[in-house]
Amino acid sequence: MSLKETLEQLKKETLTKIESTQTLDHLNEIRVQILGKKGSMTEVLRGMKDLDPEMRPVIGGFANEVRDHLTLELEQKKVALEEAALNAALEKETIDVTLPGHEFKVGTPHILTQVMEEIEDVFLGLGYEVIEGYEVEEDHYNFERMNIPQDHPARDMHDTFYISEDVLLRTHTSPVQARTMEKHDFSTGPLRMISPGKVFRRDSDDATHSHQFHQIEGLVIDEHITMGDLKGTLEVLLKKLFGEDREIRLRPSYFPFTEPSVEVDISCFKCGGKGCNVCKQTGWIEILGAGIIHPNVLEMSGIDATKFSGFAFGLGPDRVAMLKYGVNDIRYFYQNDLRFLEQFKVKG
Repeated sequence: MSLKETLEQLKKETLTKIESTQTLDHLNEIRVQILGKKGSMTEVLRGMKDLDPEMRPVIGGFANEVRDHLTLELEQKKVALEEAALNAALEKETIDVTLPGHEFKVGTPHILTQVMEEIEDVFLGLGYEVIEGYEVEEDHYNFERMNIPQDHPARDMHDTFYISEDVLLRTHTSPVQARTMEKHDFSTGPLRMISPGKVFRRDSDDATHSHQFHQIEGLVIDEHITMGDLKGTLEVLLKKLFGEDREIRLRPSYFPFTEPSVEVDISCFKCGGKGCNVCKQTGWIEILGAGIIHPNVLEMSGIDATKFSGFAFGLGPDRVAMLKYGVNDIRYFYQNDLRFLEQFKVKG
């Protein structure tokens, strides 16, 4: 039998096997047996070395035709078997897969998370770093480094949960600033940062206060920082949050870690300053506290207060959210009531 006749016979036998097979596993075995590296086609083609040189291209071309034809038949049979298997599975299916699917509810960030990210985006655009810290903090960083010694009356306003005599749940995010100040290398440039996170303290027992809430504090330290830099920064922030037509005013206040210190008010975004229930008929809404960093705070962090100055501020995302969205009870944010939270779904 010639080599060409052998190839024709191999083709005929293989086509018969392909046609009769009923499983994908058996089909794959046929493919390996015929077209694999050690398959029948390879064995037959080894005989080409005995052919006359002028016959080798002829038989080689014919062998390629046989291989291509068998490959096509194997692929078509595979598709047919897969389709048959799928149809068989569907016939056994007890669920009507052609029915419309159920709509799955897609989650969305919590409203407080949305507000905090909005604030963070403003400061990232101004070149600030976002630095998070420990919620369980040392008394030294929470109070001492903020110019609040053991006998300072301001500690009464910061009564909190104590883990031990010297370890507590932080009452503000200021410890993050203290830890960052002592590590920052000012030869690389100024320090510009915000520190967002949860804080804990005894607070007024009413619908607008909670023993746990969120805070975002900001800090800038460089040479020649002034109250004008602070005011300009806060104007950018508050106009982004409450509208470009907002005005701000600074009122003298007191904080142990800043001197001078100010309370910052914005013109009422509801009445435009005419007086309404939101601003209690004053036209202004108190929004945050700020000031120029106290020299003692700088010196305790190893920063030369005669060369460097800075400003700091702190605002509550909870309060910002209450004002922006007309929420009259801070507890709504933490009760996980979907009827409340779904009002603030991100659209997109």
